[in-house]
Amino acid sequence: MSYLRLLPGLAGLLVAAAVHAGSVVLYAATDRQVVGPLIKDFESLHPSIKVVYHDLGSSEMHQRFLDEYGSNIQADVLWSSAMNLQFKLVNDGYAAPYKPAEADALPAWAIWKGEAFGTTFEPIVIAYNKRLIRAADVPRTHAELIRFVKAHPSGPRRLVATYDPRESGLGYLLHTQDMEANPMAFWDFIRSSARAGMLLEPTTAEILDHIARGEATIGYNVLGSYALVRATENPNIGIVLPGDYTLILSRIAFINRQAPHPEEARIWMDYLLSRRGQSVLNDTGLFSVRDDVLTSSRSASELRRQLGDAFRPIVISTGLLTYLDRMKRELFLENWDGAVPAPAGPPQPPKP
Repeated sequence: MSYLRLLPGLAGLLVAAAVHAGSVVLYAATDRQVVGPLIKDFESLHPSIKVVYHDLGSSEMHQRFLDEYGSNIQADVLWSSAMNLQFKLVNDGYAAPYKPAEADALPAWAIWKGEAFGTTFEPIVIAYNKRLIRAADVPRTHAELIRFVKAHPSGPRRLVATYDPRESGLGYLLHTQDMEANPMAFWDFIRSSARAGMLLEPTTAEILDHIARGEATIGYNVLGSYALVRATENPNIGIVLPGDYTLILSRIAFINRQAPHPEEARIWMDYLLSRRGQSVLNDTGLFSVRDDVLTSSRSASELRRQLGDAFRPIVISTGLLTYLDRMKRELFLENWDGAVPAPAGPPQPPKP
């Protein structure tokens, strides 16, 4: 009888092992359709390893990882543009140390204590609808953006679409980085945008959807990698790299200290940071961190050349933890709520 009672549990373990053998589980705040070519290329190189990809919002991913930690269902690798949330997990001891095979080819700033790795080099841009704003009126600095917003009263469509700092870990990071750069200008812009009509969304894709459909004129603090891809698909979307300063972020990846498939996780990280993997990543619109990966304008060195003094990278350091402090976060959100009243309703569709 005891043997029979063990059979169901044993069968379950065997099934679980069969499902997960030869796989790497990724939790990522990167659209599956964007990184599809990367996954396809990896699996062609490693046909015995299946990539199990979970496309999650940055805040959702962070909380899900914490909820699952210590259980028998966990991610092997976490990969996100919310640099602050990723760094906090690493700083709190959740990352496994590892030296990728081509680590020496990475810039020093892209590696934190052999645990966290910057994988991309992405500008934060102003996106806009070309049908709703004349080329001569497109703001090209943060100061011009404030003047543009103040010059346009509220109307049937919202003027600005941006991230909801409560729903988007990336959005919270970018807003607080902007506030650090110029607190008075940042809050002036947020208050003016709220008066003119502002849409708040958790993802870049949703912000760009509003711009594409003409439900908003300008997208503020938009991930340039996604905006560039959408602009090639939709001629109505324009992009500006702000001339006073352009924030540059890097998607941070790390291996879970309790990774169920540690060897597969290391193989994935080796590929992701290899010249081949970075070249594929570059071709998707996510700029490579490696200076030896060159594809026209899609390279870190070319981006530096274009931006000159406006180049402002978000450094992988303990500074990313500043606004994750509970009191600082509560103060920021309290100020945000004072500047941005609750939305009155859904945006009106553009007139034909």
